[in-house]
Amino acid sequence: MNKVEQCEQFVKSIYEQFDASHDFQHIERVMMNAKAILKTELSANEELVQLAVLLHDVSDPKYTTGKENEITILNQLELTQEEIQQIQEIIAAVSFRGGNELEAKSLEAKIVRDADRLDAIGAVGIARTFAFGGAKGRKLYDVKEESRQQMTEEEYRKKETASVTHFYEKLLLLKDLMTTAKGKQLAEERHQFMVDFLKQLKLEREGEL
Repeated sequence: MNKVEQCEQFVKSIYEQFDASHDFQHIERVMMNAKAILKTELSANEELVQLAVLLHDVSDPKYTTGKENEITILNQLELTQEEIQQIQEIIAAVSFRGGNELEAKSLEAKIVRDADRLDAIGAVGIARTFAFGGAKGRKLYDVKEESRQQMTEEEYRKKETASVTHFYEKLLLLKDLMTTAKGKQLAEERHQFMVDFLKQLKLEREGEL
């Protein structure tokens, strides 16, 4: 069993505890996206990308406190300290943080971040947004709620906005934040799908049919 297979076994039980927006199916889709990007970024370290994909949400602050899950699993794999540090740097660069994201310094970080963000937009992104909102008891939409253009990471995480507001505070911004050529290409159609969905939702919400 190689390191990626070992890591997959370790993480599955953790993701089973999360809601449908961040379960292991999310990880499988991000992995698929990452592999598609890897085909066009041949100089990237595929093993580091795959391990980072598997681990990138095990210590997500929406579900856990601290980095215990991430650190425990990394220490169980036969990795060098340099590899552990590289993987942790990749994971740290994935999060949007309310627009306060860290720089994706390595090609591997760019690939994993783009792969994760592709799963946050399009049809799946829409489904995940409402799955998370439902799990947290949030409104579908709030016509009186204004989306925030600038916020700290703490403000972004603490305010429980309606699900539709999340599109304007994050999801519609992701297309222009893609860093790889393949990521940018794949994001175009998914972004337009969200735009069309929001237009249709507005029509139905306002009775303009």
